Parts: sequence; structure tokens; C-alpha cells
Amino acid sequence: MNDGAAYAVSEFNSKGRSLAEATPPGRSEFQRDRDRIIHSGAFRRLEYKTQVFVNHEGDLFRTRLTHSIEVAQIARSIARQLGLNEDLCEAISLAHDLGHTPFGHAGQDALNACMKNHGGFEHNLQSLRVVDLLEERYAEFDGLNLCFETREGILKHCSNDNAAKLGELGQRFLQNQRPSLEAQVANLADEIAYNNHDVDDGLRSGLITLEQFDEMPLVADHLHEVRHSYPNLPERRVVHETVRRMINTLVTDLIRQSETNIKLQQPDTLEEVHRAPTLIAYSAEVSKQQKILKKFLRTNLYQHYRVRRMSAKAQRIINDLFAIFMSDQYLLPPQFQQQAAIDHARAVSDYIAGMTDRYAIREHQRLFSVSEE
Repeated sequence: MNDGAAYAVSEFNSKGRSLAEATPPGRSEFQRDRDRIIHSGAFRRLEYKTQVFVNHEGDLFRTRLTHSIEVAQIARSIARQLGLNEDLCEAISLAHDLGHTPFGHAGQDALNACMKNHGGFEHNLQSLRVVDLLEERYAEFDGLNLCFETREGILKHCSNDNAAKLGELGQRFLQNQRPSLEAQVANLADEIAYNNHDVDDGLRSGLITLEQFDEMPLVADHLHEVRHSYPNLPERRVVHETVRRMINTLVTDLIRQSETNIKLQQPDTLEEVHRAPTLIAYSAEVSKQQKILKKFLRTNLYQHYRVRRMSAKAQRIINDLFAIFMSDQYLLPPQFQQQAAIDHARAVSDYIAGMTDRYAIREHQRLFSVSEE
């Protein structure tokens, strides 16, 4: 990473790792974090965890893995323009979905309902749990022993009750402080990526049409520009050209508004960033357009009857798996049985959350179909 702004995270103002390690030769501490995340089992499993469409519905739809890579690319581009730590932005972006359940938000909602009387389930906390505890790769520690700032960025949301259990990492939620600018960038890069690729995937699936966007400012202006400039362009290319222009508009606006916010607050240190209001943000107009797009997607894509049908199946699979594993902890794989003796429900939650879509479907068949072994 090039020398960044004084308020950017660096190895000099980092709070380091929970367990001190020798400095990695030839790379920064945050490059090491990124590399550990990429080599983790949880990261590889993201290839078979979906966003909106379940994994077997098509090869071209986004998965959690492709989404995370897109988030990292957008976050690095923004960080470079703002003089922030690109490697930290990339590490947070690649790790932010490690705790997501199979079957997207439907799976998360189902598992959270199952865990209602056992502390609940929240994917940000689960992502932190993955990198702090559940990954078993290294001889000297559980988890990945990531830097404090990477872990801070992974934990985007947290209730006060949970924050109080997290020690220093949870203090910002209790004190109403902000995370690093790198964490703020990764958070909005996530939003830019999923809104725009859900438009792309929704159109590709046929669940929504280009005509539905004619009155939506964030989409319509770019769509009309593409059609005017390339009147004979096939629709698939029209979609791509429109989406890439949307992403460019959001990223450009975010950089411009964030630069304005930073100049207004003039933070000189990372500590001043923590005490300042949120500095990485869209302009008021673009923020309004983003909210309109999110509402449209919620109404027309996420609530589409075909998506809801698959979500209903996914929730039933999660509910069935949770119930049967809670009825008998010895149905769990051996590595989860020891944890189940301490906290049965959390062990079941960890096992289910770590499943891919197709593994969850297969496990359900093994446990509930008499023809499966």
C-alpha cells in the first residue's frame, strides 16, 4: 500500500492481533489478513452459497464468493481515491459474508428464528465467530488471528447486549463511535455491489424487465443513454452497459461526497475518525435514488413468487435440520459434538451456517429420506 492519509489505518496505528505474531516478510499485516481469509475453508464455501437465487438455479447468477470479489474491487477503487488502506478494505470485503447461511437471507431469517431462545443468529457476528474461532488451520490459535481493524470492519452491526460481550471490539457500539474509514468504505461497497448485481441477475432471470425501470432515476437515465447511443445493441449488452454506468455513478458520487465530508471534519488521526459522524456517504440526491432502487428490488425481486417459493423450501430445510440436530446431538458430525456438550444450540447453528446450499439440501435428504444413507 502507498503512504495514505493520516487518518487512514496503517500498521503504525493498528491495534494489532489478539495473539502477537512476527512481522510477515514481504507483505503488510493487512495483506496477511487478506491471504488468510482467501485460504480459509469458509471463503471457499462461499462459491456455493447464494445471494438471491439458490445455487442450482443457474451457473451465471452471483454467489457469495463472486459478490465478495466484486465488493473488494469496488472498495479498493474507492480507497485508492481517498488515500485509505486498500489492503484493509480488501480484507474486510472478502471476509464480510463468511458467516452467511446457505440460501441467502431466507436461510439467515430461518436460522435466526430457530435460535430465538438461544441468543439469536446474526451473520455479521457469525462472520466474526468464523475468523475468531471456527476456522481450524493453525497450530498456535483457533480462527485466523486477524488484526483488530479487520475484525472491526467485519462487524458492521451489533446489539448493545452482544457488544458488551465483545470487549474492546464492541466498545464503539456502546459509545456510539464510528469504525475506520476503510470499514465504512467496505460497507457501502457491499451495498453498491449487491444492489447493482441484483438488478443484473433479476433481469437475466426474467423476474424483472427493463421496462420496469423506465421511471427510476438511478437506472432510467443510463438505460436511455445506452439505448440512444447503441440503438441496435442486444438486450443483454444493454443490461451490462446500464449496470456498469450505475456502478460508476454511485462510486463517483460516493468519492466526491466523502471527500467533502472529510474536508469539513478535517480528522488528523484515526481516533478523530472514530469520534466523527459517518464520513463515507453518498450525496443526498444519490442516497435518495439508492433507497428507491432498494425498495423496488424488495418489492419486485425479493418478494417475487418464484423467489418466495424457493425461500419457503430453504426455510423448511433449515427448520428441519435445526430440529433434528437439537433432538439428538450425536447426529452432528464428531467435530461439532464436543461443542454441543457445552452449547448444543450454538453448535447446531455453527454447523448449519457453515453449509453450502447444495450441502444443506443433501444433508436434509440424508436425514429425512429413507432412500439416502
